[in-house]
Amino acid sequence: MGCRDVHAATVLAFLSGTASVAGLLAAVLLPNWRQMRLYTFNKHERNVTVYTGLWIKCARFDGSRDCVIYDPQWYTAVDQLDLRVLQFALPLSMFTAVSALFLCLIGMCNTAFVSSVPNIKMAKCLVNSAGCHLVAGLLFLLACAICLTPSVWVIFYNNYLNRKYEPVFNFDISVFIAIASAGGLFFTSILLFLWYCACKSLPSPFWQPLYSHAPSMHSYASQPYSARSRLSAIEIDIPVVTHAS
Repeated sequence: MGCRDVHAATVLAFLSGTASVAGLLAAVLLPNWRQMRLYTFNKHERNVTVYTGLWIKCARFDGSRDCVIYDPQWYTAVDQLDLRVLQFALPLSMFTAVSALFLCLIGMCNTAFVSSVPNIKMAKCLVNSAGCHLVAGLLFLLACAICLTPSVWVIFYNNYLNRKYEPVFNFDISVFIAIASAGGLFFTSILLFLWYCACKSLPSPFWQPLYSHAPSMHSYASQPYSARSRLSAIEIDIPVVTHAS
């Protein structure tokens, strides 16, 4: 299993990371983190459900898709601690995951388009594909932790709100999307770690180039016979015969 080839594991990791970032973006934009169900005992009125997101709040009557009350400035007046934490945690998790995707892409492009034998003049400027994938795996794991912790906290905080006020609060689909995206980020990091452990068999540290035994740098071929035959007489060792007196 050569590290100098593009493998299905790294391509699958890149696709999985991209899908996870797309899921995080959907979870951030959707106004479906918490529902507050308001009931009425008047037969001539309909129940109201308030959908709370990280940035907007929308109130709808049952059976209607239009927002009766739409608050686009909700992000400035969020009064729920878990949602306020998510406003900072999810964008930070997305930024970390996008940085990991960029590193992963650099590693794959370097593996695919760089020649197998490096130029000796550019040896210090080489990009190490294995190092890029390892750092990307660490960043994916960090993004997973940043996303998963506050997303799971929403479930417990929802139970706290039901005990403190009335059992009218429910967590919505964005919680499941965020948790699934965190699982995708964790799966991506595991794929990259497994690829690194399986492919990185060279004894050099991961921050050095993978080409530890480049022919142009460490080996010197002997001159062919035709070249040696053209050497001058001065360069050829001539044995000296001495006669005993």
